[in-house]
Amino acid sequence: MPKLDIQPFADEHLDAAATLLAERHRAHREAEPLLPNVTDFRAHVEGAWQAEDASGWFASTAGEPAGYLIGSPRGDDWGEGNVWVELAGHAVREAEVVRDLYRAAAEAWVGQGLERHYAIAPATDRALVDAWFRLSFGAQHAQAIQEVPEAADAVPGLTVRRATPEDAETAARIDLILPQYQARSPVFGDVRPPTMEELVADYADSLGKDEEGILLVEQEGRPVGLLCVAPVELSGVHTGLSRPERAAILGLAATLPEVRGTGAGLALTNACFDWAREHGYATIVVDWRETNLLSSRFWPARGFRRTFLRLYRSIP
Repeated sequence: MPKLDIQPFADEHLDAAATLLAERHRAHREAEPLLPNVTDFRAHVEGAWQAEDASGWFASTAGEPAGYLIGSPRGDDWGEGNVWVELAGHAVREAEVVRDLYRAAAEAWVGQGLERHYAIAPATDRALVDAWFRLSFGAQHAQAIQEVPEAADAVPGLTVRRATPEDAETAARIDLILPQYQARSPVFGDVRPPTMEELVADYADSLGKDEEGILLVEQEGRPVGLLCVAPVELSGVHTGLSRPERAAILGLAATLPEVRGTGAGLALTNACFDWAREHGYATIVVDWRETNLLSSRFWPARGFRRTFLRLYRSIP
């Protein structure tokens, strides 16, 4: 590989970085056409660069741009001393360049006590993901997408219905299954879930609103699963380069442990697709923890294709 010149990122690099990001996103959309058709890439790079406490590096070779990397902390909710390379936080012309950029970045970050490193990378760029993996990063979280499929046959023995305000406590009880599951091996999620009282209040407020689909699956009249679907704009995820226009998001799904494998999850998913179709959505997104064995197998089997991976490395 030609010799790289790596220097601290500066405003003078914004235009070149925007060009690099445009090239990355163009290749990403060739692999996944449902991603948004972005035109102003400089705004996305500026957003990363202007984040609080952002730092960055720019690589060139023989005077030509080769790549850039920008990171910034998100706050202690993600662990003390974290730093994030966000969706628009890096782009390189050759995957190997990201390793050199990270060397410069990590030296500075660790020197500042920032030892929890996150990077979001296009899942379809296997060479780039591999370069991050060879920096000791692992895949922590996935975003995924698909076209809303055609209607499917009902699952025998199961009924799906819209939840009503009277179902707030039932919905809250099933909702808590997911954080309880993710607190165990191999996820070991440490996010504090809402209390039962907080969840009941949230569901009481949301139920009955047509803009959200809160669905319950019943087996012999007993609620055994929950799924929430809504416009992606109501979520805080799948933003920027990952947010298609007029997309729905499958935000949460959980079933009672004893009914897993009976088709309850499939019945909920089919009903979710029905809701999205009926509300005029052609695209639907979802995300999951890769260490969640159930989700990381179930959603791809339902047709979802990974778009971005959140990668993570902790030092030491």
